[in-house]
Amino acid sequence: MTGTPLTGRGAWAQTLRARARARLAEAASRNAPPPFVPAGDLQEPTPVMVVQQQRPSTDDVLPRSVRTAGAWALRFILFVAAAYLFLRVVGLLRVVIIPVVVALLLAALFQPAAAALTRRGMKRSLAAGLVLVAALLLVFGGLGLIVRTFISQIDSLSTQVGDGVNEVQDWLSRGPLHVTESQLSQYVDRVQAAVTQNQGALTSGALSTATTLGEVVTGFFLVLFTLFFFLRDGGQIWSFLCRLLPREARVPTARAGHYSWHTLVSYVHATVLVAFVDAVGIGIGLFVLRVPLALPLAALVFLGAFIPVVGATVTGVVAILVALVANGPVTALIVLAVVIAVQQLEGHVLQPLIMGRAVALHPLAVILAIATGIVVAGIVGGLIAVPLLAVLNTAIRYLVRHPSGEPTADREPPGTEAADDGRAEAEDRAQATVRQADPSEPPPADTSVADDDEPAPAVSAT
Repeated sequence: MTGTPLTGRGAWAQTLRARARARLAEAASRNAPPPFVPAGDLQEPTPVMVVQQQRPSTDDVLPRSVRTAGAWALRFILFVAAAYLFLRVVGLLRVVIIPVVVALLLAALFQPAAAALTRRGMKRSLAAGLVLVAALLLVFGGLGLIVRTFISQIDSLSTQVGDGVNEVQDWLSRGPLHVTESQLSQYVDRVQAAVTQNQGALTSGALSTATTLGEVVTGFFLVLFTLFFFLRDGGQIWSFLCRLLPREARVPTARAGHYSWHTLVSYVHATVLVAFVDAVGIGIGLFVLRVPLALPLAALVFLGAFIPVVGATVTGVVAILVALVANGPVTALIVLAVVIAVQQLEGHVLQPLIMGRAVALHPLAVILAIATGIVVAGIVGGLIAVPLLAVLNTAIRYLVRHPSGEPTADREPPGTEAADDGRAEAEDRAQATVRQADPSEPPPADTSVADDDEPAPAVSAT
């Protein structure tokens, strides 16, 4: 049997055993310990170094301060570009935007009256229409009285202006300047020649004035319609705008708008009261001194006072010039004293007392805002610069301190805190003292974004 090749089932079994032995041997060789090597024969393995050539990055070349400055510069350039594009769009749509802004300021002035009528059971449409008609009667009645006074006194004013010009000429010829009549005639001829040469420019200016008059008429009717719907549906409009935002931003934005609206209402009411006091004070002085056009000049002071710090001063200068030309230098000096006294009363008594904590802005911020507004949008820009700054101040302060949209504890707009740190700390200590004296009465909790009569209603986050 030995030497006979296996066939069939025996050959298959032998092949299987040979494969198993080979696999066992391979596994044993893998798990076998390393061979023993004497200590003298050990050698340190040669390290293998892998060198990769890398190009230096910007972080390695530029200092960190330069990288930070570059990042800020890029963001500043993008911000300036966005602001420029925004102003261009506003300039293109100024015929629509300016009436809407004016209607918003008027709504802040008249909305409490419409809300009071609504609380007494009157329908919102009827209340808004009644307030709008009353405002139109007040405005047109005042304008009619001013125009009538101007027309009735224009003849006497022309005569007084002519006499005043003759007095100025006599003073120039006999005074310290010693201007001769021939020199005065030369100056008059130059003025006439300049008018003749610029006749084309004057004609184009008249055409542009006609275009501006058309825009004013269009803007007037747009203000009326916008003001009516602001008074009637201001809350629903604001709620609709807030629902266009992402869900997480709806409640914070709605509540920030609520506090900003309170700031705007307080600012407009305080400004109207201050302007009225300025107009009455300067108007009484002009009337006592028998300066022509006392009522139109008082109305001009009233309108100019809506531009804080600057407006009443500029219109007061106009009143001084009219007094100088019409009544002489003595009356002009007295009017100057009256204007200065009224300005001091406004700056030191009216502004702190009437404004109070309604709008707490630093005087430098007010001046810069007015200057920027006048440069960007003229008189309208100067008119809306300060209320816009006050609204942004309130909204930003609230969102910084209450990013999730929770109400303030005292229901007061956070942007009305004093700009002076010492004054703000003193007011906070006074409020804390009052709360400690009567701890049983907690501050009212604001459970809604706005009351029913305010155009900043609560916006649900769902």
